[in-house]
Amino acid sequence: MRVFIALLLSVTVLAGCASLGGFKGGTNYQKKYGLYVEHSKIQTFCLLPKLRFVLWKAEMHFKRAPVVSSGYRNPFHNWKVGGAWGSYHQKCMAADIFIPGVSKSKLIAFLKKTGEVGGLGCYPGRKFVHVDIRGRPRGYKHPVQFKGC
Repeated sequence: MRVFIALLLSVTVLAGCASLGGFKGGTNYQKKYGLYVEHSKIQTFCLLPKLRFVLWKAEMHFKRAPVVSSGYRNPFHNWKVGGAWGSYHQKCMAADIFIPGVSKSKLIAFLKKTGEVGGLGCYPGRKFVHVDIRGRPRGYKHPVQFKGC
C-alpha cells in the first residue's frame, strides 16, 4: 500500500510540474506551483491533485500547456467576481483555463470526455472554460454542464 501511495504521489507531483508546451507570439505567462497562470495574482497553490491531473491530461492531449485564468478564490474574492455561493474555486477543486492556440470548442469536447471532470462551464465571449472535479450524479456519463457549453 505504501508503494502505491508513493507512486501516486510521485505521478501527481510530476503532473503538476511537467510541461510540454511553450508559448509563442510573445505571450509571457508565469509559472506558479507547476502551472502557468495568466497573471501573478492567480492562486494555484492548493489545487487538488485530481484537478492538476485533468490539466495535465489536457496538456498531453493538445501538446500545449493550459493557462489558469482563475484558480483558488477566497470567499471575498469569489463574491467580488460574482462566483457562486459554495464555489468549487473556494474548495481548490476548480480552475478556469484556456490553452493558447487551441479553440475553446476543442477544449470543451476533450474535457467532456475526461472521466475526472465533474463540472464544466462555458461563458460566451470569454476565452476560458471552467473545469471542476466535483462528484458526478449517479448515472452521469458526462460532466454536469452549465449554460453556454
